[in-house]
Amino acid sequence: MPDVTDPAPGPIERSGRRRTGRPTVDTTTRVTAGSTLLRVEDLHTSFTMPFGEVKAVRGVSFTLDHGRTLGIVGESGSGKTVLVRSIMRLNLGSTVTTTGSVEFNGRELLGIPIRQMQDLWGPELAMVFQDPMTSLNPLVRVSRQVTEHLHRHLGVSRDQAHQTALELMREVRIPEPETRLRAFPHELSGGMRQRVCIAIALACEPTLLFADEPTTALDVTVQHQILNLLGREKQERDMTMVLVTHDLGVVAGRTDDTMVMYAGKVVEQAPTPTLFAEMRHPYSEGLLRSIPRIGQPSHTRITAITGRPPNPANLPAGCAFSPRCPHVQQKCREETPPLTAEGSSSHQVACWFPAGTDRGRDAFARNIADRLPQAVLVAEGAESSTEAGSTGQPVEDGGN
Repeated sequence: MPDVTDPAPGPIERSGRRRTGRPTVDTTTRVTAGSTLLRVEDLHTSFTMPFGEVKAVRGVSFTLDHGRTLGIVGESGSGKTVLVRSIMRLNLGSTVTTTGSVEFNGRELLGIPIRQMQDLWGPELAMVFQDPMTSLNPLVRVSRQVTEHLHRHLGVSRDQAHQTALELMREVRIPEPETRLRAFPHELSGGMRQRVCIAIALACEPTLLFADEPTTALDVTVQHQILNLLGREKQERDMTMVLVTHDLGVVAGRTDDTMVMYAGKVVEQAPTPTLFAEMRHPYSEGLLRSIPRIGQPSHTRITAITGRPPNPANLPAGCAFSPRCPHVQQKCREETPPLTAEGSSSHQVACWFPAGTDRGRDAFARNIADRLPQAVLVAEGAESSTEAGSTGQPVEDGGN
């Protein structure tokens, strides 16, 4: 146990972390930069409901190296949040079934007792949730909510916990931190509440931070500030981060790798620059088309993805995206495509007729000839963008 009585600044134990006066945790199990920190293999999570089994996560596998940022993108209902909550072991209850493997820093997480898992929450794994109003206790002052993790995991004194809380509030750019610590959550703005949630997540210097839709319900300017704050803290603390969002524009320029999910499965994953340069899955393309672009005239129509995500309790046969896909062929309705390498081993896509390939172009042309509604809509949207002269980049962060 580190010395928690001396408030004077001292070296911290994690390589690359900032030196602060706050107490530190035992870091003898830390991994080095570039080594695999998180390995997820064939992860499935389902919920038993009165109307049937809801298959929320279906066979997800990926690895995440220390120091990198992974973006997980998809529409609401695609399984993003359930995936990260499954990794954190937050999906509890008799109606939840999770199978597969989650290996964190060489340690299997799914098989350990929940009390041992709780010891990892804070010092090793932390999460910033979507809605701070539901993740913060409305009846408890901010100060207590920030310091309770310090008491639990570090055993610090009340005075030192208070000083650490002040330091955290300053780090996340909350003005008048003394006043804000005495406040209740409802007395803060939405942006300040989310900053408090980030301070709580950072309190015990986690190795891996999950940020689950951290800018939900915030205005555009505050969204940009929160994303910049997360990026800065990630760099200064030498953390690994998973950023969950429905907006491809958020991951552009902010993540090292991106994983696109649909109906509980990964449909495309690649290094982020590769994904934007060589997008292959029609669903990924649809997400990108729905983002406003810099340079577009204000009247330019944005092409939406037709239809709606499938009911996870009643998924269609074959590819789950087939009812909405502009490339769909009969094979798509009958057979589920595997996630396979496309172009390079680091770029994988689950599609029988990927965009940017001869197979994909031929399938799209056949659907245009047959006047398939979703294919026609995409073609008309492309024609509209060409007429408008738009060649701009997607708007990042929803803010610029």
